[in-house]
Amino acid sequence: MLQQTSETVDRAVYPSLRDKRVIVTGGGSGIGEGLVEAFVAQGAKVGFIDIDDMASEGVVARLNDADHAPIFRHCDVTDLDALSRTLADLEEMLGGVDILVNNAGNDDRHTIEEVTPDYWAERLNVNLRHQFFAAKAVVPAMKRAGGGAILNFGSISWHLGLPDLVLYQTCKAAIEGLTRSLARDLGRDGIRVNAIVPGNVQTPRQEKWYTPEGEAEIVAGQCLDGRIQPSDVAALVLFLASDDARMCTGHEYWVDAGWR
Repeated sequence: MLQQTSETVDRAVYPSLRDKRVIVTGGGSGIGEGLVEAFVAQGAKVGFIDIDDMASEGVVARLNDADHAPIFRHCDVTDLDALSRTLADLEEMLGGVDILVNNAGNDDRHTIEEVTPDYWAERLNVNLRHQFFAAKAVVPAMKRAGGGAILNFGSISWHLGLPDLVLYQTCKAAIEGLTRSLARDLGRDGIRVNAIVPGNVQTPRQEKWYTPEGEAEIVAGQCLDGRIQPSDVAALVLFLASDDARMCTGHEYWVDAGWR
């Protein structure tokens, strides 16, 4: 019997996503690239930000023939002034914002001994702070549109208590609290807020941290065989962004192959 993979599965089409105005942070590679590609394939109008110009321009070139080619803007999410300006620019280019996907982050490993006050601040800025301020920036446009969806990326890491990630895991734990708080405060404006909790997704960045033996251990710890792909994460994001999920808010949704 053929095992279904992300390449053999027929993907859902969500009519409610066509022409929706979507912003993805960290959309130039890995999971973010998969998100941009998935929304573009749904006929959405996508703008994304990243610090990797070469990779991001490659994404734009590859998807340039779509009904709505994606728009890339260089932005470092730790620079809040630049983030505000860039999101405003994308909002103008797209004609508004219906969906924000807070995907950007950095899971560099670190020991407790290596953490300084400056490094603490830098890690929180790159993994947590921008998610709130990006959401704050797009809320007025969503209110004008009568609603919207904000999807914040968490991580399985803190649920597992993985080593050498104390600051990253602190941020990812906080994102689940941020999500619930925003969902409560914004719900009456028709804005839904949820968190995505991926397992270990097979991207070039993750492969730099794990040996083949380490990857085999991950699969052995999952309930399902196989490695999670960016397209598997994107499938969950598309559902939660669509009108099919109109009554889903304030929760964490997992795509981890049962790795818990």
